Amino acid sequence: MIPILDGFAPLAGRYDGFIVDLWGVMHDGAQVFPAALDCLTRLHGLNKRIVILSNAPRRVSAIQERNEQLGLPAALSHGVMSSGEDTWNHLARRPDDWYRALGTRCYHLGPERDFNMRAGLGGYSFADDLGAADFILMTGTLGTEETVGDYEDFLRTAAGHGLPMICANPDLEVIRDGKPEICAGAVAARYEAMGAEVRYHGKPHAGIYDACFDILEGVSRARIAAIGDSLRTDIAGANAVGIDGIFIMGGLQARDLGADDEGYAPPERLAAQCRAEGHTPAAALPVFRWSP
Repeated sequence: MIPILDGFAPLAGRYDGFIVDLWGVMHDGAQVFPAALDCLTRLHGLNKRIVILSNAPRRVSAIQERNEQLGLPAALSHGVMSSGEDTWNHLARRPDDWYRALGTRCYHLGPERDFNMRAGLGGYSFADDLGAADFILMTGTLGTEETVGDYEDFLRTAAGHGLPMICANPDLEVIRDGKPEICAGAVAARYEAMGAEVRYHGKPHAGIYDACFDILEGVSRARIAAIGDSLRTDIAGANAVGIDGIFIMGGLQARDLGADDEGYAPPERLAAQCRAEGHTPAAALPVFRWSP
């Protein structure tokens, strides 16, 4: 059975570096969790190296600004990395054959808050219709209550044009202020199911962790833990790059696990969910906190 702990304190001595998820661990999109802020502050006070890793489809500068607004000081981490930043870097630098063959006319599907993803990409133009595009940049849905079905016609049209898609957020869903909301990954998964080509950036894909390891400045992977509330992204990503994953049960998957109001899931339910998804954390906590 997976160890279920009441708080993070017993784990702190095992690790020198931490890769910490934002949404569901540190905040819910509307407010920072006080217990999580306290826990991160304690780890910082122990001189642990900390990097914030988010599947947010925005540049790091925008995420840092939002963190400050929510009350999460930049001084508590040694750096921030995001799926949006990784996507932007690949668009700007074209580091592999796939990107070099991509074309320059982009159809950007995403809300206005993601428009900073376009800044600095001088070699690209942004098309207003799919017929004039070479590829789709998918950063998110246009409304908070939309479903994947709302994009069915759009995706069929895009597939008909043979457009590849870049997904800047592999998450399927997020809980915003207590309510579920689909993410770019859910739409991208449907597009992929149609037979279209999708390139993903962010957790659980191994490439994004390279930037995190750089920020952690050579801390041995045996002494690094990733903390997150998604088995599919946070724990799968940790497993893929050979580091421990610490699972927060009371976050995104609380309903799947039958977690109670405090975030505790029945041990057998947690074990069954991990077996079903094929991703196993080193330990689990109800929420990210130092102690009850």
